[in-house]
Amino acid sequence: MSRNKRIVILSHCILNQNSVVREWERAEAGFNEIIKIVLDKNIAIFQLPCPEFAFLGEDRRPMSKEEYDTTDYRKYNKELCLNIVNQIAEYKKHDYQLLGIVGISESPSCDTILQKGVFMEELFTQLKEKKIDLDTFDIQADYTQDNCKNTEDGFKKWLSSKINYTNLPEDNSLLKEENLI
Repeated sequence: MSRNKRIVILSHCILNQNSVVREWERAEAGFNEIIKIVLDKNIAIFQLPCPEFAFLGEDRRPMSKEEYDTTDYRKYNKELCLNIVNQIAEYKKHDYQLLGIVGISESPSCDTILQKGVFMEELFTQLKEKKIDLDTFDIQADYTQDNCKNTEDGFKKWLSSKINYTNLPEDNSLLKEENLI
């Protein structure tokens, strides 16, 4: 069996809502429909750590980006990103398709588009230093496991636009109907 070498990078809470501030979780475990879209297309998942959970623990209170944007939290995120960026660079060096980073809209740490979160700012700074450019998609703030159709459709479209079908195994197995988005 050969690797298809396609990877999408996901914010931690997409796979694990237990890391979210209490009462702010939007699914019982993870964003199952988003995860299914990725897995059904045989795309590997690189799960980012949750910097807020790791830094302040589960009992933390909701905080804004401004409250998180401290010297200590920035330093923590810079250090956290070093290993992540080295892993991403290693995949890039070996010609993996890094489809992009999926963040969380309005997150003080993991927003990648509107007002980049503290963690994502540090991550993208280090990626830029290594000349790695990745597209982004954010799961919307109103996404829940019961209200997800628009986000899922947007995610499918975004993911589909990122896949390079020119780097196929010799048997073209990735072009089978079940592997196309």
